[in-house]
Amino acid sequence: MAAIETPQNARSRHTSQALLKAARELIEQQGPAAATMSAVAERAGVSRRAIYLHFSSRSDLLAALVGYLNEVEDHDAAFRPLWEAADGIAALDARAQMAADFLARIMPTARAIQQATRHDPDAVQHWELATASRYSGCRRAIELLADEGRLAPQWTIETGADMLLALSSFDVIDLLLNKRQWTRRQLADHLSAVYRRVFVA
Repeated sequence: MAAIETPQNARSRHTSQALLKAARELIEQQGPAAATMSAVAERAGVSRRAIYLHFSSRSDLLAALVGYLNEVEDHDAAFRPLWEAADGIAALDARAQMAADFLARIMPTARAIQQATRHDPDAVQHWELATASRYSGCRRAIELLADEGRLAPQWTIETGADMLLALSSFDVIDLLLNKRQWTRRQLADHLSAVYRRVFVA
């Protein structure tokens, strides 16, 4: 039987979600430095005392953004085409589309979380879990190619998965979308072409 959420717990969850939403908006609109605890509280319409009841520090807030992003951007749906791909090439194409869509959407906030890892062990743990999730999708595509006998001979499963992860990193996405002004369609199409050229025998 599912647990019944009390009004107090519902209010607490609502406040936490409002704070996380406010933090994301500040990061995306004004940059990571704008998401101070006081600015997030003000944008969410709560007191500074209230924000510290939910998050003990700015690093704690940023770490919680990992789960929030996965929830609101539907992490599972974004990864599903890759995990359900019929073959290795379809998996590579799904990875390219995911980079241009899901990863591009979460990139500004994800990079702020990455910055927090420089001085906060909790943020490091959350970032490593998120990276492991992205890596598992890359490995899935490379394993399919290997099982089909279509993985280019210069790659092992490990090195291929590592390189695929690097080729769809936030640095690459940021460079092409924001600095070079590619469209997401261009990014997906060209990443797919690169992946096929690099990894398929």
